[in-house]
Amino acid sequence: MRLKDKTAIVTGGGSGIGRATCELFAREGAKVVVADINAAGGNETVSHIQKDNGSAIFVEADVSKEEDVKKMVDAAVKEFGGINILVNNAAAFILKGLDDVTPEDWVKTVAVNLQGPSLCVKHVVPEMKKAGGGSIVNISSVCGMMAMGSHFPYSPSKGALITLSGSLAQELGPFNIRVNTVSPGATITPAVEMIAKEQNTTVEEVINACVRKGTFLNRYAQPVEIAYGILFLASDEASYVTGANLVVDGGLIAH
Repeated sequence: MRLKDKTAIVTGGGSGIGRATCELFAREGAKVVVADINAAGGNETVSHIQKDNGSAIFVEADVSKEEDVKKMVDAAVKEFGGINILVNNAAAFILKGLDDVTPEDWVKTVAVNLQGPSLCVKHVVPEMKKAGGGSIVNISSVCGMMAMGSHFPYSPSKGALITLSGSLAQELGPFNIRVNTVSPGATITPAVEMIAKEQNTTVEEVINACVRKGTFLNRYAQPVEIAYGILFLASDEASYVTGANLVVDGGLIAH
């Protein structure tokens, strides 16, 4: 029960790493607000949690829209009385080469991957201040830490998110609000399946493009393995950790 009596918002909680995080948080005692643009996926996550005797609600939200973010925060406060943890996991996955990426691709990706987390922090922080502090975990990617051709605009946006996290950590530290980043490596998620479909290839080929660059464990991550890293940073066990980037990638970056 590492998150007992805490309320957590997890964006992109309808599938993949987001769903694994929601379910793990609930098992650890948190009351969870599952936010996602996909209502079917978000409600399914809530159903899983409730069947396991956990506490959760779903809020349909596009994090790039400020009115949706306000609605999400208001629902959390109304249902659970406050907010202690925010996990900015929602992301736009657009991977293209320089000749193919469009201005619209850049606008959408920056809106979701950078503006979205910023808006969520903006509206969650007043509630965290009331609670005496809190923990914010932004989900970046190893793609934001290394040169990745044909990964526009996703990789640059994830790199910028790491910088944003550090800036927020400095600004919010005096209020006992910690801000950290988790950068996953190759992970089996529905997003990877979507990319494979768009590229007319297989999930194995998409993941292998990363794995061939050299992981030490010679396998892909499961979403729950990333969720445990998020759990640590969200919990009081990481009370003196802020401005950090926790890489959970099987050794890819080290290689």
